[in-house]
Amino acid sequence: MIQLSEFLPPRPESSWKLIRQAGVTNVVGVLNGGEQDQRMFASVGSSGWQIEDRDEVPWSLKALRNNKELYEKWGFNLIATEDTAPMDKIRLGQDGRDEQIDQIIEQIRALGSLGVPTFAYNWMALSSWGRTDVDLVDRGGALVTGYVQSVAQSAPPMLLDGEISAEEMWSALEYFLKAVVPEAEAAGVRLALHPDDPPQSVDRGVPRIMSSVANYRRMLEMMPSEYNGMTFCQGNFALMPEVISNMTSIPELIREFGTAKIPFVHFRDVKGTVEEFRETFHDSGQTDLAECVRAYEEIGFDGAMRPDHVPTLEGESNNAPGYEMLGRLFAIGYIRGLEHSVYGHPARS
Repeated sequence: MIQLSEFLPPRPESSWKLIRQAGVTNVVGVLNGGEQDQRMFASVGSSGWQIEDRDEVPWSLKALRNNKELYEKWGFNLIATEDTAPMDKIRLGQDGRDEQIDQIIEQIRALGSLGVPTFAYNWMALSSWGRTDVDLVDRGGALVTGYVQSVAQSAPPMLLDGEISAEEMWSALEYFLKAVVPEAEAAGVRLALHPDDPPQSVDRGVPRIMSSVANYRRMLEMMPSEYNGMTFCQGNFALMPEVISNMTSIPELIREFGTAKIPFVHFRDVKGTVEEFRETFHDSGQTDLAECVRAYEEIGFDGAMRPDHVPTLEGESNNAPGYEMLGRLFAIGYIRGLEHSVYGHPARS
């Protein structure tokens, strides 16, 4: 069966109880003081922990063990982390990258010693998840996020054109993979590289190299290993040029890459193109999600899968666009229904 999971902050909050009530027991965690923690959860305000409560070295074995034990007290199993030690010097090939790689290796070794099998990361330097709108009105007044490329690219550049090239970022990625894939193999931890979000070739002067299916094939061939894989974020792959042009489809890509290259899935959908798109409810996007689940069953996928980027529903504040709770509960039920219809109901198997 799919290991249906949720993305939870590193300290207890009300969402933990709701997720347990929805029947989810697997967690994709963040570091207590990592970049994802501070960006995605600090503004929510429901958990009560403060900046000074965060770990000084959040990627250390001590910090990760504490996070894992907290999750376990609530009945959760930590099966992946989606947060890292700082990486921008690595991504940009700058002085100091070896020290950052050492920190990533420390995190991978810690995950291995704790039995956490998946390490998700991205190659988006200087900024990550990009949206120009966080409150577009969808059905029934629900709010969704969206992106208009022309608006986003009119903002000041993060780097001047030509300051770093795409090939230099490819070289930096190869340098990184050569250093960490052997460590991941030794630790028994699978690396899962997330696509650029949005998957465009450049973002305000910064090259984005994980933005096409062809580039993913190149990355996987660069360091062939079961431990060098991808976070198969369906919403991003749906916007890649090969999919938009109908050269391939999301279910076809699932079957192509298979379990050997997909340890982790973000199950979400969009409407539009990389030039202009919006997030959707799971039942109203442009991808055949039922066929996706059939493809996962065909390849024998039994890894972590979590819903991602959900609408904000009635009564919610939209303080955490894409991550409010009611849409996540809707998504969990939707995915569980598809899973049972394809894989079979476990209580009857």
